Amino acid sequence: MKVVNAMKNALSLLTIAVFSLSVLLAGCGNSEQAGSEPESSSSVRVETSLETVSPAEPETSESQPDVIVSEPLQQPASSVESESQTTDRETMAEEISAMNMMVQVGGSTFTATLEENTAVDALVEMMEQEPVTIQMSDYSGFEKVGPLGTSLPTSNQQTTTQAGDIVLYQGNQIVMFYGSNSWSYTRLGHIDDLTGWEEALGSGDVTVTFSLED
Repeated sequence: MKVVNAMKNALSLLTIAVFSLSVLLAGCGNSEQAGSEPESSSSVRVETSLETVSPAEPETSESQPDVIVSEPLQQPASSVESESQTTDRETMAEEISAMNMMVQVGGSTFTATLEENTAVDALVEMMEQEPVTIQMSDYSGFEKVGPLGTSLPTSNQQTTTQAGDIVLYQGNQIVMFYGSNSWSYTRLGHIDDLTGWEEALGSGDVTVTFSLED
């Protein structure tokens, strides 16, 4: 009877020991599993971070100097055109100052020195194409006046004329003086030698041809 009781007690103790061991093992397993999860999550985050960050390109030890290419300065088109027009104007003025105008009145021919202005430039261009012939009438006993048939640029000034003066009146009429008058004219030229000038003009209408000296 004592042997049976002793065996029952031993069996009870063994059962308690096995149960305690099972509980202990279960607790250790849960602890290890709980402890391993953060490490796994951290590992994943590190790997993900490493994958998303692209490696920086290596920096060169020497930086290449900036190359500055200078372009030639260009003047505005308007400035270039203005300079060109000024040059052309000066060239034409020099050419005109070096030439004389021939004035043929009936059978007499006279030379005239030209002024330097835009009206003379335009008149010279006309004479370069062909001689300019005008029918002129006497006016007031001191001048001959006739229509040019076109208008020239004007630069009128109050002027007291003398015998031999040739002027532009109202932009489209040529006036040649054998006397004197005061009015607003654009000067064109002056007869160089007045010998026979008044006699050639006479007192009536005359035909006058203007041309450039050869």
